[in-house]
Amino acid sequence: MRKKNIPYAILFLVLLLGGCIMLVPFVWMILSSFKSNLEIISSTSILPKAPSVEGYVTVFRDAPFVRWLMNSLGTSVLITLGTLFTSALAGYIFAKFNFRGKQALFVVLLGTMMIPFQVVMVPTYLIISKLGLLNNLMAVVVPSLVSAYGVFLSRQAVEAIPYEVIESARMDGSGEFRTFWQIILPQITAMLSALGIFTFMAAWNNYLWPLIVLNDNEKMTVPLALVFFNSKNTVNYNVEMSAGVLIMIPVFIVFLIFQKHFIKGLTMTGMK
Repeated sequence: MRKKNIPYAILFLVLLLGGCIMLVPFVWMILSSFKSNLEIISSTSILPKAPSVEGYVTVFRDAPFVRWLMNSLGTSVLITLGTLFTSALAGYIFAKFNFRGKQALFVVLLGTMMIPFQVVMVPTYLIISKLGLLNNLMAVVVPSLVSAYGVFLSRQAVEAIPYEVIESARMDGSGEFRTFWQIILPQITAMLSALGIFTFMAAWNNYLWPLIVLNDNEKMTVPLALVFFNSKNTVNYNVEMSAGVLIMIPVFIVFLIFQKHFIKGLTMTGMK
């Protein structure tokens, strides 16, 4: 091995070790989902002594878990698509258009990223109540359709597109929306893929807001399922682990599908 390759080998081993350490909780959760509740409490072994699917059976038998999966999938997809569209459109406007108050408006928009959700939770709840959306899945979707972080990423990506490309499209008779749809969007696909993964994960794992605005069991989302299976006196650890594994699968699939675009998008936005 050449001397100049030794630092890279050490770095690789360190990153590999870090990755393995980060995987330990997930492996423990998956293995625990195949244990009984008593074995999880009493046993110190990470491997199940008597593998059982009792936890998974309980999840689908005692609760409308499939319905909750569909609720979470529907709201997460709507939030992701809405956020990608509004972020790309606003990013295009902030990057390629000049208007009075543009910089001040953008600074205010970025400033909203520093405000914790708990601060705006009550005003948001009052607005949703006035719209008559309480105990409706749209109450989860509507407040999340615009992302300041998404607008910032889109603006950075669109700024890298030469202005001459947009001018050529306009000279050929292309309208502004057609230019945005056919010229801008295809060139920022990588960034949108990265933003889409972040947005989908945040929407899928959102717990606090659905807990506040949704009341009926049929309208619950999957993060709320982790509390549903607990009684006042006992905690069903095996059922919770089984539900956690099932909740993790869709996010894992989304990441695998968009993995290449995700890495490329992070690289491009970082270079800018």
